[in-house]
Amino acid sequence: MPRYLSMIRIDENNAPAEGPSPELMQRMGELIEEMTKAGVLLDTAGLTPTAQGVRVHYEGGELSVTDGPFTETKEVIGGYALLQAKDTAEAVEWTKRFLKVHEPYWTVTCEVRQVQEG
Repeated sequence: MPRYLSMIRIDENNAPAEGPSPELMQRMGELIEEMTKAGVLLDTAGLTPTAQGVRVHYEGGELSVTDGPFTETKEVIGGYALLQAKDTAEAVEWTKRFLKVHEPYWTVTCEVRQVQEG
């Protein structure tokens, strides 16, 4: 079965300062357990803020390294889920369920892309 990477994008500047609520974490934990038991979820994790990140850029044969935060970035990858599904439609359905566990004041976008094998 193909694998899919669901990249969870958030706007760090508009995310709730207190982070996810305990209720959101509980709903997310329940969904993660369901997805794991169904054999769909292979791995998932959140990422630290861009202020704790580093960018490594390669252009014209030269490397540059920039410490975060990255002020020019509005939307960042806040986490990911690696899914194994029969097709893109199934991966998207699981991703929709993940988005729906969030409270309405969250703005979250997931980009779902198939992992190129081989």
